[in-house]
Parts: sequence; C-alpha cells; structure tokens
Amino acid sequence: MAIDEILDEHEQSERVLQWLRDNGVGLIGGIALGLAAIGGWKWWGIHQQQVKIEEADRYSIAVDAIDANAPNAAELAAGLQPGLLSTLAGLELAQSQVGAGETEAAIATLKGLGSDDPALAAVINQRLARLQIEAGEAEAALALLADADSAGALEIRGDAEFALGRHDEARASYEKALAQMDVGSPLRRMLELKLTEVGGTPDEAEAEA
Repeated sequence: MAIDEILDEHEQSERVLQWLRDNGVGLIGGIALGLAAIGGWKWWGIHQQQVKIEEADRYSIAVDAIDANAPNAAELAAGLQPGLLSTLAGLELAQSQVGAGETEAAIATLKGLGSDDPALAAVINQRLARLQIEAGEAEAALALLADADSAGALEIRGDAEFALGRHDEARASYEKALAQMDVGSPLRRMLELKLTEVGGTPDEAEAEA
C-alpha cells in the first residue's frame, strides 16, 4: 500500500474521531431523546388506556346508581368526563327522572347534554322537545327542532303545533312524517290517529309520498 494511501486513511480516521469529539455529546443526547420519546409515547398510550378503563368503571357505577334511584346518582353522572359515556349516563338519568315524575329535572339534565354525533344529538333534542311540550313549552320545542326533518322529529313538531292550536301546521307535519315512515312500523298507527285528529287522512298522506 502506498504511503500516500496510508496517510489518507489516517487523515480520514482522524477526521472521523475529531467529528465524534465535537459532536459526540449532541449525538448521544439525540439518541437519548429519541429513546425517551418512544418510551414516553408508549407510556402515554398505556396511560390513555387506563383512563378509559377507569372512566368506564365510573360510568358503570353511575348507571347502577341511577337504576337504584340512589340520592347521589345525578352527582355521579355529572362527574363523568365529557364524551359518549357522559352523554349516555345523562340520557339514563333523564329517563329515570321522567319515571319519577321529575319532568323539570329531566329537562335540565337533557339541556346539559351535547354530542358531536348527529344521531345522538337528534335523540337528545327529540327527548327534550317531548318533555318541553309536556311542560307547556311547545314554542321551545318547535325552536329546538326547527331544522329537523326526520319522521320522528316531524311528528314531535306536529305535537307541538297541535298543543299550540295550530292544526293546519300540525297536519302538514304529521303528513310529512307519515310519508317517511315504513308501512310496517309499529308507530305508524299512532301517527295516523294524530293526523286524523287534526283533520287529515292517512290515505292522502300516502298518496303524496
């Protein structure tokens, strides 16, 4: 091997060693940070899973308290973190309050609920609107369902309009609801009776559909 080649290799080795001396601490620190980040991510995942398990346990305890009509049921339901489980517990609580004749309490419970899920939000609004009609707040029920167009929502709108003596508007709402309802639906007969009560006929509603 030529002397020049040996010197070149030696020089390259010295350059590598010098680079390690200059950057070794930073390199080791970067590796350490990377390992710490991986470890932290794994810890966070385990932590989040544990949080979900604990929240599910709290939800189960709250629902059991609601079913048992425990004095602290509302407090337990309110103590849940905002999210699906909290909303479901709230619906359970409101249903229990209705069963106990506590309509105003149920209305307050439902007003405190919310959901990013359109289907679940619709359930909350429809249950709230029914209670508002029962409590003499039909105008509030109409405002709540102003943009709703499902069969269930239209039927409730008709109920609110009927409660306010607006029979023509109620008939239109019932007809729209009936047009969307399956022929075999067990709720269809009740809706037909409501339509008849405000001067409509089920046959005409079906013809429009």
